Amino acid sequence: MRLLACLLASCLIASASLHADILVKSGESVAFLGDSITHQGASTPGGYVRLVESGLRANGVDIKVIPAGISGHKSDQMLKRLPGILAQKPDWLTLSCGVNDVWHQSRGAGILLEDYKKNITAIVDQCRDAGVKVVILTATQISLPVTNDKNTTLVGYNDFLRDLAKERSLPLADLNADMFAEQQKLEAAGIKRSLTTDGVHMNIYGNLMMARGVLAAFGLDDRQLATTEETWLDIPDAYQTNVRMKLSLRELAKIEKAAAAQNLSADKLAGDLLEQAVAKTIE
Repeated sequence: MRLLACLLASCLIASASLHADILVKSGESVAFLGDSITHQGASTPGGYVRLVESGLRANGVDIKVIPAGISGHKSDQMLKRLPGILAQKPDWLTLSCGVNDVWHQSRGAGILLEDYKKNITAIVDQCRDAGVKVVILTATQISLPVTNDKNTTLVGYNDFLRDLAKERSLPLADLNADMFAEQQKLEAAGIKRSLTTDGVHMNIYGNLMMARGVLAAFGLDDRQLATTEETWLDIPDAYQTNVRMKLSLRELAKIEKAAAAQNLSADKLAGDLLEQAVAKTIE
């Protein structure tokens, strides 16, 4: 009986230690504060916010997501709406800010570095005072090449974020460095693949890169990330194609007739047929 109790205790300890290094715990809520990159990251199953959520779940941690990304927002606007986010009482807040502060400077609407520092520091201070733990995300690139004027300006903003995270002992997801490393890896392998749709906003590969970085900042190790990436492969609707079907009017009429018989739109039936063809091809 005593041996059984010892074995049971050992199993419980081993189970607990499996997730001992993951900073966020089941039942906690995470606010994802950011701009359009974060807004898009929460709006589709393949966005980085949802990938972080599913990645934690794959490792036994269920969180509540509080989406807080608004397109075009800069550090001053995020600071202004922070009280409304804190009112939702998140346990954690990931802070993704800097792209628009620099990008919009060309039209006179950006935020210069010294003001950016004040805004970001105030966000971190208010979170600390509210008992909310912050994860800092460095700002991703603003188009290519990485040596363009906007990315050169962004260096100072990201250096500040790295220094702030170190000074305050905050988890850091250095996504700018991760993005550069991923691009170098693809180039070395001869793979022509972008991480963005337009130089700034993430495609599925950019979202995967961001999610890995955030999960690593939350404490997931290589083994846990491997578990995560395996589950990501089977997320429905993680990637949505932009494939356009070219049909003659005769072909369209046939599809419309078949669709009407199934009480479907022609576009829905065409999409279903394409999905079935893809599934059959990769079986």
